[in-house]
Amino acid sequence: MAERIIPLVDQRLAALAASVPATPIAATGLLGDALGRPLRDLRISVTDRCNFRCSYCMPKEVFDKDYKYLPHASLLSFEEIARLATQFVAHGVKKIRLTGGEPLLRKSVEVLIEQLAALRTTDGEPLDITLTTNGSLLARKAKSLKAAGLQRVTVSLDGLDDAVFRRMNDVDFPVAEVLAGIEAARAAGLGPIKVNMVVKRGTNEHEILPMARHFRGTGIVLRFIEYMDVGSSNGWRMDEVLPSADVRKLIAAELPLVPLDATAAGETAERWAYADGGGEVGFISSVTQAFCGDCNRARLSTEGKLYLCLFASNGHDLRALLRGGASDDDIASAIAHIWQHRDDRYSELRSTLPADASNGARRVEMSYIGG
Repeated sequence: MAERIIPLVDQRLAALAASVPATPIAATGLLGDALGRPLRDLRISVTDRCNFRCSYCMPKEVFDKDYKYLPHASLLSFEEIARLATQFVAHGVKKIRLTGGEPLLRKSVEVLIEQLAALRTTDGEPLDITLTTNGSLLARKAKSLKAAGLQRVTVSLDGLDDAVFRRMNDVDFPVAEVLAGIEAARAAGLGPIKVNMVVKRGTNEHEILPMARHFRGTGIVLRFIEYMDVGSSNGWRMDEVLPSADVRKLIAAELPLVPLDATAAGETAERWAYADGGGEVGFISSVTQAFCGDCNRARLSTEGKLYLCLFASNGHDLRALLRGGASDDDIASAIAHIWQHRDDRYSELRSTLPADASNGARRVEMSYIGG
């Protein structure tokens, strides 16, 4: 087995200027990138902190007690996030997902949700506002999140076996508390609920069928995610990837599946239904089956950098515009200028890239930009 090397690099230091173009770019709701892909989905990281230490995301070897998180003054305030979100919505964003780190660690995140819930799309419709969480705080916060205007939650859960789950989160957190959080979310009306399971060969593939059996027939959509090469702290290796096709075959051998159509353009998960009507499962295959062609997602880091791809090395510094006195029109023009030049398609090109295609640049960490 190859030696695992985890480089200690702080990707947060890398930033590109977000320039206001000389010719203003009006927000029409029809913004497209260099490949014709529209801007429809904004993912906002509200914190770089997490209370789990999952090996594929925030391993203890890097994120130890001495790790320096961003100081509070560096984080975007809720008002700053809402101001930026307003400009993204004017360019056509219809869905906002709050993420982290663990977003429920951000104090009073319900206040931000209320502000975002007040926004309307260019068609005058409410935004689709959702949140991804590890579920550890969900039982105590589900009601307040719903009351603030959150519509749905996605919960990360990598297995039902308590020993496996405690080992994977590496902080000895019990699976029962996450399951209680899922039930609290269901009771509060935060649905349809999705559960994401990252499958890592040699670690938790034996949990695939127990997870499928557990959530089948509950109305909860279970999605299996290929272990991805995001960032550099997780020591990713291709031999630890279990292809979604193999996961699907494993499930279908016991619980027959039939394919479903996508519900929206740019959807990351391939949808399948249990043939007996027991519900739906999804497969997110960004390693073996790229979906860059219709990717419509932008990502905003917790201190205001705009990333155009989950696998990017640099973000564009929107916070400097916010705190430098730029007008809303200037910020909208800067966002449009950045998106119009976007040509990212890392997953499609992965197999053709040389081993060090980044020329020494490190891709941004999942824990910093969110999934």
